[in-house]
Amino acid sequence: MTQSSTKPPVKKPAQKFHPYPFWSPRFWHGLRFGEWMALCVRHRFRIHPLRWPMAFLITLITPFNSLLAVCQRLRYGKQIDAIVIEQPPVFIVGHWRSGTTYLHELLELDSRFATPSTWQCFAPRHFLLTEWMMRTFGGWLLPRYRPTDNVTAGWTRPQEDEFALLTLAAPTPYERMAFPNDPPPHLEFLDMDGCDEADLKKFETGLRDFVKAITFLTGKRVLLKSPPHTGRLAFLSRLFPGAKFIHIVRDPYALFPSTVRLWKSLDEVQGLQMPRHKGLEEYVYECLTRMYRGFEKQRPAIDSINICDLRYEDLVKDPVAEVRRVYQELGLDDFESLRPQLEDYVSKQKEYQPNSHELDEKMKVEIRQRWGEYFERYGY
Repeated sequence: MTQSSTKPPVKKPAQKFHPYPFWSPRFWHGLRFGEWMALCVRHRFRIHPLRWPMAFLITLITPFNSLLAVCQRLRYGKQIDAIVIEQPPVFIVGHWRSGTTYLHELLELDSRFATPSTWQCFAPRHFLLTEWMMRTFGGWLLPRYRPTDNVTAGWTRPQEDEFALLTLAAPTPYERMAFPNDPPPHLEFLDMDGCDEADLKKFETGLRDFVKAITFLTGKRVLLKSPPHTGRLAFLSRLFPGAKFIHIVRDPYALFPSTVRLWKSLDEVQGLQMPRHKGLEEYVYECLTRMYRGFEKQRPAIDSINICDLRYEDLVKDPVAEVRRVYQELGLDDFESLRPQLEDYVSKQKEYQPNSHELDEKMKVEIRQRWGEYFERYGY
């Protein structure tokens, strides 16, 4: 069985976006050929000439994904279909840049969890056949650090399952990254309000089959982290009865500039267009509004023993105490067996300094007005 590495990530001081040459992997490389063509057709092949080499490489690679997907299905399909998810997943939810990644890395230290790796999310249809090869020989393909922040990159590092849904061609807002200058697609999947039935079925099938494949590989309870899941509580609870949710919040004055920077970075790295970032700030405002509209509407239907809230500021101040509280409130077993790894990890992270962002007073006023409910509800 393959397990994600629990070695703490190495971080370095803030800097400009890290280099990412055209031949480095993008998530579009994981699509099947027909899905790649359909994506380009939906956006009328509006690919910038400077991104043609990237698009050409994707076009060469995607047929192999189609072939490998068939091979994995023939080899493991019946076994994956027969998997019964006895322990429902644990979901980490919260807006982008709210600390979901840090919390994900802390909980990944618990060897009883299975966390999807970057390669598993990059190649969800054939990772059972190919992950060993990429882990052994493919490390050079990725830059040392993620282009979005200062966290170490790597095929074995934990990754958010929304990228697996993207690579499975499920309807996810992350499709926006391919053509960032076009109107953002699938915003309804931030609060699950008004989703097309066919799209909803495709999304459900993709997520369920991915969780089954991870369960088949590891035999463990799956730990998932994806900010867009924040507005999907009811949907996820129906799909995985008894699912647990860990919800994290953060000061909106930190969330907003950090999220804008995140999308600028991802658009630059993943985009098939040269991003103009027109309307990006409005997009950031709208996403949080939609996500938390869905979250607050759906939360009353979730049993209180299945959801736990924490603040980023409390988590970074005392990670061990906050993780212990999460285990207690959600009824997760045996925190004490995790404590030594957790304390060791935290001690090695003491020198890390997060990126800082300056906001002028005008921007602070606008953030306060646009996200007023978030400020009030979570005490900021």
